[in-house]
Amino acid sequence: MKRTGSAVWKGGIIDGHGSLTTDSGVLSNTPYSFAARFENAAGTNPEELIAAAHAGCFSMALSGELNAAGLTADTIQTTATVTIIKQDKGFAITAVHLDVKAKIPGASLDAFNAAAQNAREGCPVSKVLRADITMTAMLES
Repeated sequence: MKRTGSAVWKGGIIDGHGSLTTDSGVLSNTPYSFAARFENAAGTNPEELIAAAHAGCFSMALSGELNAAGLTADTIQTTATVTIIKQDKGFAITAVHLDVKAKIPGASLDAFNAAAQNAREGCPVSKVLRADITMTAMLES
């Protein structure tokens, strides 16, 4: 199973602009820019998309962990906050914080905490944030 997303960028880093597209069509030439990324202007940005992906992935992973423990959540609400800071060699994502609220009938605090920790470690997006990144690059003439 593979999922793809693509980006097109035109112009310089500050005055340029780009668009993001996913094969599913959920994003279709969705605009993004320097201002949307670093100055809180309207539009999306890669870090916001990583946050949404991580929140969604974690929520599903927690549901799976709970099911394995014989529990079913009424609701799981996860907000992921991605921190990006300027460092000596450019910007870096330095942290992701997951804020989780769940309503789980019959769950003890210990069972919930164990499931949440397993989900945090096992969620595929959590894993990719620790992964080696490979690349193929080609210069067109």
